Amino acid sequence: MKINRKIGLLIIGLTALSAAIIYKVYFNPEFLEKQEITPLTKPWEFAIPNQKTPAGLVNLSAENCGACHTEYYAEWKTSTHAHAWSDMQFQAELKKESSPFMCINCHIPLQNQQEFIVKGLINGDIYRPVKEKNPHFDKSLQQEAITCATCHVRDGFVIGSKGNTQAPHPVKKDPEFLSESLCISCHNANAVLTPTLACTFQTGDEWKAGPFYGKKNCISCHMPETHRELVAGYGEKLGHFHGFPGSGIPKFDTVKANALQGLSFSESKIPASLGLGKKLNYTLSLKNEFAGHRLPTGDPERFYLIRIKLLNEAGNVVSEKNYRIGEQWEWYPEAKKISDNNLNPGETRNFEFSWPTKNPGKYTLQAEVTKHRLSQESADYNKLGKNYPLFISVFKKEYPVWVLI
Repeated sequence: MKINRKIGLLIIGLTALSAAIIYKVYFNPEFLEKQEITPLTKPWEFAIPNQKTPAGLVNLSAENCGACHTEYYAEWKTSTHAHAWSDMQFQAELKKESSPFMCINCHIPLQNQQEFIVKGLINGDIYRPVKEKNPHFDKSLQQEAITCATCHVRDGFVIGSKGNTQAPHPVKKDPEFLSESLCISCHNANAVLTPTLACTFQTGDEWKAGPFYGKKNCISCHMPETHRELVAGYGEKLGHFHGFPGSGIPKFDTVKANALQGLSFSESKIPASLGLGKKLNYTLSLKNEFAGHRLPTGDPERFYLIRIKLLNEAGNVVSEKNYRIGEQWEWYPEAKKISDNNLNPGETRNFEFSWPTKNPGKYTLQAEVTKHRLSQESADYNKLGKNYPLFISVFKKEYPVWVLI
């Protein structure tokens, strides 16, 4: 009786084991797949290795740096760098199944900010990273996104463009390390990772192909020279602004972003009045005069809208002309660029409006240029909500026009 019971239990056990194997093979074909761990090879696959806190500092947080570098810290807090991790659009993208592990490496570049260390890829598949727990993971540092230590801490030293033996922490002078090459390490990631996934940030390549290469760099425009105290109470010194002015579109409606205008605008003259039957003609010219890269640049979802419209005295639109500057992409079933009319450095483009007058009266011509982070459709798809700013106005004019009998 006991023997039969043991045999029965053995049969049940073997049956369960067989079922488990069948389940694994059927639902997880890779169970029988020969698995090889391939090393990381692409620069964007790597985070900055865990950094130890330099002697004399409490930790790597920007808030700790701000205890002495008060004004620098205040500037950084207004930057989009400070919100690169909490950015609602990025978080929405990160939650998608199509989001691979390496996307965080530009938004929280320090290994200390990442919960896992990626050691390689199973059979080279970006969606099957080999991970291990990071013993130095700092959740609060993660929230600071692109923080002071991202650029200024390496191998136990605070990296600066100028040496300072008076500092309470070890300082290493390395202006070459703090050059535009550090900016481009994130702002020039361009690769098709899978048929439906492309990372296309080509600002660095655009700058190298433009008229400012060798004359100006990222720092010249996005970290302009300014005088203020490096350390409170020690007098003003020449340094670089750490608010990193750029698009000017804030990440949240509760903060104000630092804008850097790359465009210049010019207009044709508008007559105060014209006779019935005559044409009202208007031209708005946009020139990429100040940017060393194309406009817009970076995220391919960015674009400009140019709206020129005529309103009657009741405020109704009687004629309207709309234009768009930006890329158009198809993301499925294959990621590919459909069109691209971004403005090259130095390029001027004219946008025209013409209306044959039909009725006498008072009219108002309005011209506006808005800069957009992404479309309303994309924002709705990602459930970003009404408190996520999608655009800002960079040019707006209006003119009264009388049509006489």
